[in-house]
Amino acid sequence: MAIITEHEDNQNNQPSSPSKSKPKPKSKSKPKSKPNPQPKPRTQTQNPFIFWFYFTVTISLITFIFISLSSFTNPDPKTWFLKLPTILRDHYSKGRTIKVQINPNEPPIEVFSYSQGPRSSENVLIVHGLGCSSFTFKRVIDDLGSNGFFGVAIDLPGSGFSDKTVERESEVVREAGILEKFSEMYEEIKEKGLFWGFDNLIENGHLPYQEVRIRVSKQKIVEPLELGSQELGRVLGQVIDSMGLAPLHLVLHDSALVMGANWVAENAGLLRSLTLIDTMPRGTALPLWALQVPLIRDVVLRVDSVFGRLMGSCCSKSFQGSSLEAHRVLLKGRDGRETIVGVGRNLNQSFDLAQWASMDGVKGLPMQVLWSGSWSEDWNEEGKRVAEVVSQAKFIKHSGGRWPQDDTSSEVAENIISLISSLPKTERKAADEPLPEHIQKMLDEAKSGGNNDQHHGHGSHSHHDGHTHGHGHHADYMDSYGLGQGHGWGM
Repeated sequence: MAIITEHEDNQNNQPSSPSKSKPKPKSKSKPKSKPNPQPKPRTQTQNPFIFWFYFTVTISLITFIFISLSSFTNPDPKTWFLKLPTILRDHYSKGRTIKVQINPNEPPIEVFSYSQGPRSSENVLIVHGLGCSSFTFKRVIDDLGSNGFFGVAIDLPGSGFSDKTVERESEVVREAGILEKFSEMYEEIKEKGLFWGFDNLIENGHLPYQEVRIRVSKQKIVEPLELGSQELGRVLGQVIDSMGLAPLHLVLHDSALVMGANWVAENAGLLRSLTLIDTMPRGTALPLWALQVPLIRDVVLRVDSVFGRLMGSCCSKSFQGSSLEAHRVLLKGRDGRETIVGVGRNLNQSFDLAQWASMDGVKGLPMQVLWSGSWSEDWNEEGKRVAEVVSQAKFIKHSGGRWPQDDTSSEVAENIISLISSLPKTERKAADEPLPEHIQKMLDEAKSGGNNDQHHGHGSHSHHDGHTHGHGHHADYMDSYGLGQGHGWGM
């Protein structure tokens, strides 16, 4: 009975043991444990992060290279000149450079000028606005020259082919370094003895070596030129004196009125007439913010289409092709952008046009205002306000933009010629420049029987030097490369 009971227990336990009777569920559990060796779904979830990581690194590298390349785009002047568009090289080769002294105790800088026409006729000097250059008025000057007038357009310092930087000497204050302190301690111990410091400690209460030594050194720094109204006045005065333009007819464009207003009021006696072209008391045609914001300025000055749209929206709607490229190259010139932005910050934002027009030296000048009548309605309203304030001036509308472009240069030139022709002709005295005293003495000795050949050769050379230094400035014509004597435009 006991054996039978044990057998019955075994029989009862057999169906209840699932371990041997369930092989299939075991096989079914295998696919459930199958996903654990599958890393692919996990790598797929990480792919977006890896992509964005490499994408960010790539963009950062491209940006770094782009910014780095911008600092290596300053070739030497001759290389830069040879890469210029042909029309710019032709323009420069027909001009001349004039050395002027903007500030005392600073080296002179070179100012580029472009001129056409006979020297014995009426002289016309055109001063461009901020962001322009003499190239903007090239065809206006050509039209003036072909009509028998002597026209001159200059590049203000910081623009065009004129110098854009100046070398200044500044003092640098710094604390003496560790090596310098140890060197001084050694020299003092060597000179005064080892126990000199302890004696000084007893007398003064501190060691002499603990004193902070300050070093003041002078070094030369190249800085962008930031032209103000006083500096512009010096430039105008020296250019007029060097080229012998006075009395002259002055033409001011855009922001040149704000920069040159004080000089005009103080030197009205040198002027025969004054022409204002699309000038306004504040602001400039070219938006300076487009040259200040880091990313925007790089795109504007490097992409032709973007630069063309900017110029078409604010300056001139007909700039295109090689002319547009020439303006972009000149505006992008070496340190040119920094200089233009700096000059814009120095503009007199509180300039009062009505007060200036009522000054004694200004209100008696023959004057006209040339205004773009097809630019925009807002600009027409601004022109009406200027005409009301400068009531003594003749107000004339032209069909061009706020920058004189090629297709309206003859119209601008005709208006300038019309004003000049309505005035009495300028009488110029051909006064010979007296020779320096030491040269005149040598010539007198030569006439009295000295060595004619020796004195004549030396006297001739000295006369050249005396004539050059007598003016204080000199003008250099271009060499075979179109470069001046000094090659110092700082582009």
